[in-house]
Amino acid sequence: MPTDAADTQAILARYPLQDRDASILDFNLRVLHWAERPDVPLLERLRYLCIVSSNLDEFFEVRAEPHLTAWRAGTDVQGGMRHLMAAAHALVERQYAIYNEVLLPAMATRRMRIVSHIDRTEAQRKWVREYFLREVKPLLVPVALDPAHPFPLVANKSLNFIVQLKGKDAFGRSNEIAIVKVPRVLPRVLRLPERVTGGETLFVMLSSVIRAHLADLFPGRDVGDFSHFRVTRDSDLSVDEEEVKNLRTALRQELHQRHYGEAVRVEVSSACSQALAEFLLRQFKLPPEALFKVQGPVNLVRLQQLISLVDEPALLFAPYRASYPMQLQRGESVFERLRRGDVLIHQPFESFEGVIDFLHEAVHDPLVLAIKQTIYRAGNDSRMMDLLIDAQRRGKEVTAVVELKARFDEEANINWAERLEQAGAQVVYGVVGLKTHAKMLLVTRREGRQLRRYGHLSTGNYNPRTAALYTDLSMLTADARLTSDMDQLFVHLASHSRLPRMQRMLLAPFTLHKQMLARIDAVAQAAKKGRGGRIVAKMNALTDEALIVALLRAGDAGAKIDLIVRGACMLPAQLTPNIRVRSIIGRFLEHSRVFYFRAGADEQVWLSSADWMNRNMLRRVETAWQVTDPALRQRIIDECLVAYLHDARDAWVMGEGGRYRSVVPPGAEPGPGAQDALMARYRAA
Repeated sequence: MPTDAADTQAILARYPLQDRDASILDFNLRVLHWAERPDVPLLERLRYLCIVSSNLDEFFEVRAEPHLTAWRAGTDVQGGMRHLMAAAHALVERQYAIYNEVLLPAMATRRMRIVSHIDRTEAQRKWVREYFLREVKPLLVPVALDPAHPFPLVANKSLNFIVQLKGKDAFGRSNEIAIVKVPRVLPRVLRLPERVTGGETLFVMLSSVIRAHLADLFPGRDVGDFSHFRVTRDSDLSVDEEEVKNLRTALRQELHQRHYGEAVRVEVSSACSQALAEFLLRQFKLPPEALFKVQGPVNLVRLQQLISLVDEPALLFAPYRASYPMQLQRGESVFERLRRGDVLIHQPFESFEGVIDFLHEAVHDPLVLAIKQTIYRAGNDSRMMDLLIDAQRRGKEVTAVVELKARFDEEANINWAERLEQAGAQVVYGVVGLKTHAKMLLVTRREGRQLRRYGHLSTGNYNPRTAALYTDLSMLTADARLTSDMDQLFVHLASHSRLPRMQRMLLAPFTLHKQMLARIDAVAQAAKKGRGGRIVAKMNALTDEALIVALLRAGDAGAKIDLIVRGACMLPAQLTPNIRVRSIIGRFLEHSRVFYFRAGADEQVWLSSADWMNRNMLRRVETAWQVTDPALRQRIIDECLVAYLHDARDAWVMGEGGRYRSVVPPGAEPGPGAQDALMARYRAA
């Protein structure tokens, strides 16, 4: 028999893994498809275009720097940087083609236009000029470059102009290049008033306003070539947790530097001259591949502002009003309900209000003694955090495990940590070197002579806003073994004491990875012996090599495997007949993690906070728990697995070369979608 290492290498030789970065960009192509779909309301199509831009920003901020570092060091022998940039260029070109050739014409049919300077009437130009002189020019400080005025430090993703000047300055010097930084406080999209629009809905971009009046910023000089530009910078924080004495203080100091990390991408207008483009590349020490010339605004994300300026409900999704969780009754004590059994909440089809009500009842119940909660992404405006502060003021023992390193939510989490501490709560930051990504809320209540625990576990964050936009599963429970595991984990995160053996819960980085591998292997063994093996796993990303190899091995053994992976998937399903991969891109962001294993007669359903990624399994604190209630288990199978495997509207299937194809053939009418069916089922009356 080959060794495990040899077996792994043999499997990988037969099934070479997909490139992770290419898979992420391919996911964004699937999101971009929503901007083209004629069945999607117009402004929602524009929103999906903006979402892709936001995703690309984060992709470059997080994924590009290692490739560029290798390129600069001359160690990029496999051309990773060039491949990444080529794929990104193709995606961006597609994105702007949709913007110019699909969305702008569709808006024009609704008498909605973004008007450039050349297309504005005299009345419109007058309004724009008055706005520029009143609101914009006083905030602009153009910098002409010379030895005393070096290239200014431009912030990550900020709007700027580079201008080539002719003639001499006030001192008789011919400094040719000037930079204009545009403050973030200025709106990027302006709606023209009705008195100058002739009955149309017209907008102007701030970049167009400034571009039309650049000469006003340089009196006595002639403006030559110019372009607006935007630089994207590496945004990973580099705090050494082992060295710093106060992680919160160190992170707050580091957050400012995030805006000025190493440049990884420069975006300019398509009309930018080669000379100015090369000047910017030299300034930011970037290869030509990192320059993106775009046919439109350099920051499509800001077009979200346009959506908010239009009051036409018909151009948006019909509002969805989630039902109150069907296993809960308004006015009934959640504690009393949980003593009769577990409660499952399927968000956003069921409202997050059930979780809020659970915490609200705990805060106001005099018999509740302690509340413990993990905080990963709570958002800037959170009723749950306010309730925790209220609980502390009411004399309850409140413990908050705040993850300060939740990427791009660090500042909000630092602020909540400080507010909680000021209220007197016990705030801890988890384990050095590990992100606490587990989602847990634990309430301890005195009932007679004993203390009883009530818990909440979730695949998603304690953020009421995203709870209305992401699909997730919440479970409320009074199961003594599961809540005991939760309590032990809270103690471990606060004290770093050794964990006892968990009864109902798997925990990363200790047991989760091993047990997921063991479950896959059990299915493989059952299939190999002819007893039948089945795996259906729903997650956001699949990039962990060990889990991928285990799945491939199980497929070779005859197990039937369906993977519902929203984003990056490195498993090459097209090369193996027993494994299928599909991705669901819907109105709501698919976020729930559900793992189904059947080995012979043994059937298990697990929920988890973790994706099947190496970082989740080995570098984070994550939880998974088995759903044992037969009714809840069947409900999860029906709603989260079967429904998605039969989605005929929003699903994409991995095919040759790892590329995805829509389940809706070109020109065909889409069939039923899983999210549509769930919305219809749970829509509030």
